[in-house]
Amino acid sequence: MGRLNIKKVKKGYQYLLSVLVICIVSSVCYAFASLTGYRVVAYILLITVSLIAVVFDIFPVLLAAVLSALIWDYFFIPPHFTFQVNSAEDSFLLLMYFVIAMVNAVLTYKIRQMEKAATLREEKENTVKLYNTLLNSLSHELRTPIATIIGATDNLQLNNAGLTAHNKNELVGEIAKASFRLNQQVENLLNMSRIEAGFIQPKKDWCDINEIIYDTVKRVEENRITQKISINVNPDIPLFKTDKGMVEQILYNLLINASRYTPANASIDIVAMSHADVLNIMVADNGTGFPQDEIGEVFNKFYRLKNTKTGGTGLGLSIVKGFAEALGGTVHLQNASTGGAKFTIEIPAETSYLKNLKNE
Repeated sequence: MGRLNIKKVKKGYQYLLSVLVICIVSSVCYAFASLTGYRVVAYILLITVSLIAVVFDIFPVLLAAVLSALIWDYFFIPPHFTFQVNSAEDSFLLLMYFVIAMVNAVLTYKIRQMEKAATLREEKENTVKLYNTLLNSLSHELRTPIATIIGATDNLQLNNAGLTAHNKNELVGEIAKASFRLNQQVENLLNMSRIEAGFIQPKKDWCDINEIIYDTVKRVEENRITQKISINVNPDIPLFKTDKGMVEQILYNLLINASRYTPANASIDIVAMSHADVLNIMVADNGTGFPQDEIGEVFNKFYRLKNTKTGGTGLGLSIVKGFAEALGGTVHLQNASTGGAKFTIEIPAETSYLKNLKNE
């Protein structure tokens, strides 16, 4: 039996539906009884009881089993319309039917309960594994910048007089970079919790994509990345009615991801265009790309590429996917034919040029 995802039905309705199903199946069988014979009807009723056992609790199933036995005896076993059974063979068949129906109902229900328990155990194991992954990631991603901040501030406090202006600037830069990294991880955790809780509600307003892209690139470059980012956006691209914060976060996470997984001298290209009220943004790099067998996994929560020394909680790309879908859009990843990775985001949104917007 496969796993079933059936909405829980109230106990009272289970009794009612069990009786109703048995009555309907019995009525259909009665209409064709002259063709099938009463022994075939017994098989049909047993199958019906088994199907009910797959869905409902044990007592409604037992009620269905008893009711089906009584209906089979009264309407189908000769003589009809009486509970009397003339032949010993039919008496034995009725007794066996009752026993088999009851045992079948109980066993089917027990199997379903065992499957449910196995599913719960598997979910619990996956949850524990997920939390372990998260804790392992956070132990590095949060403690590392905190240790950097503490070390730099200690140097500034204890050796302030012996430090040159250049040394002080370097320490302040380390504090700023570590704080930036720490803030990014906390923000990713908060965003993921919002996505999973279903609290993501886009606040759409008219947005200038050029402005969003340049502001986001500036934020990323403040993190002192070594890659060169180039922007290619048509200055005549229309305004889009979408959530500015979500689009910024999508871009930011993609650029941070590219800066982590590409060589120091790599280039990152951003291209934005509009096609029939759809915002299309491409973020591509000339790095080594993604392993082909892992492309389908990179958007999963807490997933990190195998055989990489780069840190990260594995939340960045899952947030990209979550925000893109919250905006009604999609995100796709592929390795470019020339090398490197290419992310393509498509977000449907109402468009307007500035002259049209002023007239609204």
